[in-house]
Amino acid sequence: MIDTLLEIPSHVRVRLASALESGLLAPPWTAMAIRATVGGGYDESILQVLQGWERLGVSPVAGAVWLKSLRLAEVRTSPPDFVWTGPEVAGLHARDTRRVYEELLGSAERSVWVSSYAFFDGPQAFGALARRMDAIPGLEVTLLLNIERRRGDTTAADSLVRRFADEFWGREWPGAARPKVYFDPRSLEMGSPTGVLHAKAVVADEESVFITSANLTAAAWDRNIELGLLVRDRALAATTVIHFRTLIEKDLLRRLPDA
Repeated sequence: MIDTLLEIPSHVRVRLASALESGLLAPPWTAMAIRATVGGGYDESILQVLQGWERLGVSPVAGAVWLKSLRLAEVRTSPPDFVWTGPEVAGLHARDTRRVYEELLGSAERSVWVSSYAFFDGPQAFGALARRMDAIPGLEVTLLLNIERRRGDTTAADSLVRRFADEFWGREWPGAARPKVYFDPRSLEMGSPTGVLHAKAVVADEESVFITSANLTAAAWDRNIELGLLVRDRALAATTVIHFRTLIEKDLLRRLPDA
């Protein structure tokens, strides 16, 4: 039950506490009533929690107090880390972009999601992650990468994907174990693409989220001015992964073929 609540975003739990305390949401519990009161997306999870509380004899008001206590505990947890690439600024504490990337990619135990618009020198960019995959056989790794159609290139989209796959698996990926790789097919449309995969983020073990302006390149790690935040928040991490998974399930992101 606690795990279910932690997977619900904090702002949704705040709305739920308010609805329970005011009596706006009351038994009998239904997914429809929950959706109408606090919004959709997590109504089934909330329904499970409320039904569990009812079986334990927890009143709606007591549940609201518990939710508020959980919120206070969250607020008192470690704040996000400011992550920076660029000239050092006197008096400003910031973590190093390269170090944060390598720590997250190299310490994950269960899962890693990495999204990047660009990468350069695959063996360097993916080295820590590939070594971790080889060391932890059960580690599930998903990469979301952009495939670029250069201006004036009239190559068929399938051929561009095949070329990227051959290059990636043949030269760029340095490990024996392989991740799942997905791309946004809109970037391969002829003329002006309607969209590209531009998000830069890492989610490790669905517990920590690193959102940054930095791509997986040495320039972004060491020379450019880049800014990011490292957040240790299970709900935010889970929400980020849910968004990525939904894009895959709806075929908005497609799997890169094997070499």
